[in-house]
Amino acid sequence: MVVHHSIVNFGKGAALRIGIAKSTGDVILVQDGDLEYDPNDYPKILEPLVCWHAKVVYGSRFLGKVRGMKWANWLANKLLTFTANLLYGARITDEATAYKAFRREVLEAVQLKCMRFEFCPEITAKVRRLGYEIVEVPISYNPRGILEGKKIGWRDGAEALWTLIRYRSAPLRSFDRRRLAPAPKRSLSQSASK
Repeated sequence: MVVHHSIVNFGKGAALRIGIAKSTGDVILVQDGDLEYDPNDYPKILEPLVCWHAKVVYGSRFLGKVRGMKWANWLANKLLTFTANLLYGARITDEATAYKAFRREVLEAVQLKCMRFEFCPEITAKVRRLGYEIVEVPISYNPRGILEGKKIGWRDGAEALWTLIRYRSAPLRSFDRRRLAPAPKRSLSQSASK
């Protein structure tokens, strides 16, 4: 196991990009460290990747009953999910879930730029633009408030909405690592023979 500690807190997106770069497994599971999500749900999240050969799995808080979520947070989640479904044909119920799992090849194909909470809409937009289906499974959820340390606010919701809109028309070459890879160099003799 590798533990990385950054001296400066650059944000959730930056931490995830570092974690993804340092990861070595075939499957990468993302979970916020704020105790809202239950690690006992790992088998549910991983099952579609292992048994159904899914490439992307989201844990949905809305496939069951959500208790204790503030109305403003519920509304923001519904708006972001509606936008992801409208713009990307995602057919999901929880775009902003912090429980996401990917096969390594998916994350290797995507060039991420996120620094803060825009990881969720950015990854959703990009995996859908690259043609990956998102499988959802129900998860448990224990919402927290600002007094308990929740840091996300209305500005983050606006940034998330803008991120979904922005990547809808972004050229694939700007974030598809497979297209960003440099062409193989030809030797002088190969160039001369053409």
